[in-house]
Amino acid sequence: EVPLVESGGGLVQAGGSLRLSCAASGFSFNDYTMGWFRQAPGKERVGVACISSSDDNTFYADSVKGRFTISRDNAKNTVYLQMSSLKPEDTAVYYCAADLRVGSYGCPMGLGYWGQGTQVTVSS
Repeated sequence: EVPLVESGGGLVQAGGSLRLSCAASGFSFNDYTMGWFRQAPGKERVGVACISSSDDNTFYADSVKGRFTISRDNAKNTVYLQMSSLKPEDTAVYYCAADLRVGSYGCPMGLGYWGQGTQVTVSS
């Protein structure tokens, strides 16, 4: 059983929208801080948006503030990333992460669970 499975990636034109989903299984989702990270070719993986286990704290990277929204549905064990006004520089593989330990800016520390990633490509 794979703990985290992302879906929703694809090819979209600049200015368009996508909604990523990350379905969790095999652990107590409600207790975990969740986050979306992305890695562009030749670049490091960076945090994009994170949400606390209690859904009362969120973090957004400056590059996505006002365009991306992270949310979670604890009843469905799923975290979402709604992406709007997409730009070519948003092109990357997007990963979902879960951790009991919280690192910088309230994001998962990265020592817990990771998904396999989903490709997002934004054409100009």
